[in-house]
Amino acid sequence: MSPRLATRLATPQIGWTSQADVVVVGSGIAGLTAALRLRRRVPRVLLVTKTVLDSGSTRWAQGGIAAALAPEDSPAEHLDDTLVAGVGLCDEGAVRALVTEGPSRVRELVALGANFDLTPSGEIALTREGGHHRDRIAHAGGDATGAEISRALIAALEAVRDDPGIEVLEQALVLDVLTSANGTACGVTLHVIGEGSRDGVGAALGRAVVLATGGIGQVFQSSTNPREATGDGIAAALRAGAETADLEFVQFHPTVLWLGQNARGQQPLISEAVRGEGAQLLDVNGLRFMTGVHEMAELAPRDVVAKAIVRQMATTGTSHVFLDARHLGRTFLRRRFPTIVNALAGHGFDPAEDLIPVAPAQHYHSGGIRVNADGRSSLPGLYAVGECSCTGVHGANRLASNSLLEGLVFAHRIADDVSARLGSGELPQLEAVDRPGPAGLLAATARVKVQRAASSGPGVIRTAEGLEKAAASLARISAAGGTEVPVGVDKIDVTHGTAEWETTNLHTVATVLTQVAALREETRGGHYREDFPQRDDAAWRGRLIGRLDPDGELITRFEPLEG
Repeated sequence: MSPRLATRLATPQIGWTSQADVVVVGSGIAGLTAALRLRRRVPRVLLVTKTVLDSGSTRWAQGGIAAALAPEDSPAEHLDDTLVAGVGLCDEGAVRALVTEGPSRVRELVALGANFDLTPSGEIALTREGGHHRDRIAHAGGDATGAEISRALIAALEAVRDDPGIEVLEQALVLDVLTSANGTACGVTLHVIGEGSRDGVGAALGRAVVLATGGIGQVFQSSTNPREATGDGIAAALRAGAETADLEFVQFHPTVLWLGQNARGQQPLISEAVRGEGAQLLDVNGLRFMTGVHEMAELAPRDVVAKAIVRQMATTGTSHVFLDARHLGRTFLRRRFPTIVNALAGHGFDPAEDLIPVAPAQHYHSGGIRVNADGRSSLPGLYAVGECSCTGVHGANRLASNSLLEGLVFAHRIADDVSARLGSGELPQLEAVDRPGPAGLLAATARVKVQRAASSGPGVIRTAEGLEKAAASLARISAAGGTEVPVGVDKIDVTHGTAEWETTNLHTVATVLTQVAALREETRGGHYREDFPQRDDAAWRGRLIGRLDPDGELITRFEPLEG
């Protein structure tokens, strides 16, 4: 039986309305790039962000941004590495757009003011990460690439703050995508949190909506994602009737600092670039185990490394392995990875002297709102970009450092497509109507139950039994409004609030993720089924598509890939 979910959030009445040509939700590399480019092409842009402009996942990106910038490299080689990492499920056309347009987009970032690390001759310094056969990772501040890109984009935005063509609304949580009578996106509802410039719940109307809301990390008990990553965009798109794709492909980063069994929330990431510079993985007995697993050893694709670590942990009966960077030396480590060295010091570790305990944790989501090469979703007027989207670039497993590049390239493409359609009159402003179907709201206390179900079901290692138990647990949470229901009581009322709306979003994403993970009976990329350990191209070379019907029932279908 398919799950039934809410088609809209339960909220107070709308208290204010604003109007723009385009509403962009999110202020990472994807949202900022889209907003800045749209500002020069359309009369009015509203940029909405959940907390402040530099929050979100972009600023946490340590490793860098991948692009074929070196004379000896080529987009064709970058394409090949991406296709291999994607394990047969990449959309080759989308990947080709990424790798061919990527170098120009990175150089435009430099022109905008992003300061990448340079070689002594003044060229952008490049390093290598897992799955890449060339040095093509541009980085900034050693291991602070995302923070530098975010700084440069925000500085460009601040320079035009007085422009009446763009408005920035901070501390605003997107609740739902508004839709017209013919099912076209025509704005969003927002809750302004705390110190926002408007109070309560309002409606931001637009001729087009661009969701750039980031990932789903807080669906799980342990993640490298910031606390804001609660799957808001994906959940809102589902409630509006948009399709999702590849939700089952969740990337668990192999080397996240292990802080004990009870650690929760955002965990410190130790970038793949550390292994790119020569750090090695050892088990608790001091054995280097990746050399016998893959020809690229520690630089194998992330899913390969994560699964190898989990297997080695099971073999040795431990909850972590070690990352050994001691041979790289203190001087090099402090110069190349200052952010990581400082973060480790805060937890009592010195990578120049200590073995660093690491274990896999949720890191990146390769699936999301299904979009085409111009960022259009299946819902007219709704676009998605960055981690909340599924362009098909990543397939079953993202190649290291392709995520920042994807946000950059496809934000440009969206801005160009939206401005052309607005100019031709193709996207008029439509009136929002109430959607049929159930309204939903779960208690904030249900969050830990949702996270426990997701981590034990569609976690690193999945089985039919574990996924079935997770689905049953999520169904019970939904039926109870997220609370423990006393005998004789059907449901408990839940008050409106940010924590409740976020918990409802987490539950929506976890439910769909669990369903599609149970359907895909094979192992591929970020989807590891212990009961179906082999890749099965004959049956499963294709995408699992999900959507909610007008009554909130989850409808899934399998769409084979051509070729």
